[in-house]
Amino acid sequence: MPSITLLLILVAVVFVMFAAILRRYRRCPSDKILVIYGKTGRKSSARCIHGGAAFIWPVFQDYAYLDLKPISIECNLQNALSKQNIRVDVPCRFTVGISTEPEVMNNAAERLLGLSTDSIQSIATDILFGQLRLVIATMDIEEINADRDKFLASVSANVEAELRKIGLKLINVNVTDIRDESGYIEALGKEAAAKAINDAKKSVAEQNRYGETGKAMADKDTRVNVAAADADAVKGENNAKIEIANSDALRRQKTAEADRLAVAAEKVQAAKALEEAYQSERDAEMARAEREKATQQANIVVAAEIDKQKKIIEAEAEAEQARRKAKGEADAIFAKMDAQARGLFEILTKQADGFKNLVGAAGGDAQKAVLMMIADKLPELVKTQVEAVKGINIDKVTVWDTGSGTDGKTATSNFISGMMKSVPPLEDLFKMAGMELPNYLKGQATTEE
Repeated sequence: MPSITLLLILVAVVFVMFAAILRRYRRCPSDKILVIYGKTGRKSSARCIHGGAAFIWPVFQDYAYLDLKPISIECNLQNALSKQNIRVDVPCRFTVGISTEPEVMNNAAERLLGLSTDSIQSIATDILFGQLRLVIATMDIEEINADRDKFLASVSANVEAELRKIGLKLINVNVTDIRDESGYIEALGKEAAAKAINDAKKSVAEQNRYGETGKAMADKDTRVNVAAADADAVKGENNAKIEIANSDALRRQKTAEADRLAVAAEKVQAAKALEEAYQSERDAEMARAEREKATQQANIVVAAEIDKQKKIIEAEAEAEQARRKAKGEADAIFAKMDAQARGLFEILTKQADGFKNLVGAAGGDAQKAVLMMIADKLPELVKTQVEAVKGINIDKVTVWDTGSGTDGKTATSNFISGMMKSVPPLEDLFKMAGMELPNYLKGQATTEE
């Protein structure tokens, strides 16, 4: 039972929602414009529909109608100033209505929505009076009275442009009799009537004159035509004789011209034949010259070109051989230098590893490691000093010793001592190398700390 009740409630809710949707779906009659305003999703403030239908969203949108029924407006314009500064009365009747053009419909929705027919008629009347006065001020009385089409076209153009701004369009304009306070238009009418009467009288008199004159002209034409016919007959005979003489002269002229053309043609043909013979001989000589030229070119130019190509190929081969030889030498030098550099790198690397191990063996004391190296190289150093003295070749030394000396030394001992000093001492060798000879090698006692 509760499920049936719930089902009925859902059906009722769906029915209510469907009915609400149907109520918001509006159809537009053909004599109205449906204006949807609110959130339309467009740049314009409203969306206008003429015919068809649309869905009106609740809360966000609303709608209204604009009536398309024509509005008849009577404009009895009085004392309007024309171009000639003459005041005229122009009674007119305009028929206007809201336009169905998209852009103009939007103007109507923005400016006329919600207004009554009387309000719209009042707004349109003000525009019509103003534009009617403007058109009359630009035209003469004769144009307004006589050329009604031009007057109505000017009124329609000016009024239509202004009515579009508020969403209206001009359906029809009707102008009745135009009057002026000075009687100018009435005088124009009287003038036109008098002119018509005078034109009629003039036409009758002219027709009578044409009748009398026509009879006299007919008699004259008869006599003239007879005389002209006789003259034409004589003239025809003379013309025939002239034509015969001209024909004979023309025949003789054509015969002479034909003879001249024949002689000229024979001479021209003979000249052409001679010219063609010369041309053939010239062509033959040119062909022979071309053949000789081709032969010479084949014998000399082609051989020279082949020799040139051969020399170019040999030069390129020699250049390629030189490039390859130079590249081989460069590769050999590079390999030799690379091997020397690798050998030197290995020597220096091994020496560095040896020095590192020596410093490690000395307990991390670099100075002790140097002393160990010196001790290792000491026999060679002593040998070097001995070799320095050993190489001296002394054949004979004569020393004159007078027995005198200083500090208990004789001249002989001073000589020997000076000669020994000429050999670089071991301590000086160490100093030149930037090192200090240990005290125990200097013969000095070391002090314990």
